[in-house]
Amino acid sequence: MQLNKLEAAVLALCRSIPLSLGRKVRRLAYRMILGRVGRSVQIDLGVDFTCGLGIELGNNVRIERDARLRCFGLGSKICLRDHSTLDRGVDIKTHQTGAIEIGSYSYIGPYTCLSGDYIKIGNNCLIASHSSIYANNHNFADVTIPIRDQGNSYKGIVIEDDCWLGSGVRVLDGVTIGKGSVVGAGAVVTKSIPPYSIAVGVPAKVISRREVPPNEVAELSANYLMN
Repeated sequence: MQLNKLEAAVLALCRSIPLSLGRKVRRLAYRMILGRVGRSVQIDLGVDFTCGLGIELGNNVRIERDARLRCFGLGSKICLRDHSTLDRGVDIKTHQTGAIEIGSYSYIGPYTCLSGDYIKIGNNCLIASHSSIYANNHNFADVTIPIRDQGNSYKGIVIEDDCWLGSGVRVLDGVTIGKGSVVGAGAVVTKSIPPYSIAVGVPAKVISRREVPPNEVAELSANYLMN
């Protein structure tokens, strides 16, 4: 309870200080309430944290204004690796003992939502605005019980390195998007996508493939291309 009061007090005092002064104050003060704050972190106005000890920010992380990072559940974690960026209004929420990780040099566009028990986004990924990545589903089998009271199921989502998701993409639980893939704007990804694919539509379907780097051909042929 004391930690929650400290978190609330620090946020109340620091979250609205403007300009470069505010960023400097937050970089120092938020070390008291977050699990880790790396070098040269920039946190803009209006950013909210919940259960901050489960939140780790690497070096040169940037979080734009009005983003929210919330850890719910014992031991849940949110980790932003070095040089990652959350644009304005990004909302990230863990469930249960979950973990959400954003890789190095990855960018999450404005008003994108990530929620669930396990989400891993690799390095050098680009996720455009208003996308949704939901690693959970509501149970609904029993018609005698309200859906809200039947709990959730969790499988997890993995987006591998160097992927680009266009604006408004929806990624559903249990999906892996393979390395180097491109998903067109507005697509709904319900099934896993092999590496170096280009996928579009509702539900998303692979329409072509990018050229596979020569040093990866043998591995990908064994794991994906021969299936």
